Amino acid sequence: MTAQAHRQEPEAAPGARPDKVPPPGQEEKTVTQPRAAKVAAADVAPNIRRGGDVRTLLTPRSVGATSGFMGTATIEPGQYIAEHYHPYSEEFVHVVRGRLRVRLDGEPVDVRPGEALFVPIGVRHRLENTGDEQVSVVFHLGPLAPRPDLGHVDTEELPHPDAPHGGAAPADPVTGSRP
Repeated sequence: MTAQAHRQEPEAAPGARPDKVPPPGQEEKTVTQPRAAKVAAADVAPNIRRGGDVRTLLTPRSVGATSGFMGTATIEPGQYIAEHYHPYSEEFVHVVRGRLRVRLDGEPVDVRPGEALFVPIGVRHRLENTGDEQVSVVFHLGPLAPRPDLGHVDTEELPHPDAPHGGAAPADPVTGSRP
């Protein structure tokens, strides 16, 4: 017997889907095969278009996530993330550092370190740092919109509309490394 006869193919991770060609119009949804992966915030380009420093870490593009995406936001004193809403997704926000003020449909809600806030689908929200220290949050959105361009609706002028979108690059499907 040859060595190849004893070689076993690695089993797919639980919940992983086999590689399939997506139907027309769905190509942008299937970018990377789902797998366990680690992404460092320092390796992700920031998105400052809406204000603050937003970094999407675990996404369909970066790790093949299929139910939502997760990231971090850093907001300096006096800065904000412009008001917007998500027509398909709930948002979960956990404050790690600083004092965050979130305006939900215009009503202020203060969130302190160790506290979390749930933002239902369709609720307008604006994240503000009204304190004198940096705010750091972790957020998750889910479920995913049918297409990325449908997932976020801006309801006020963006502070930096011409800035790049940022985000994590897709990992190499074989090595798992990123450019």
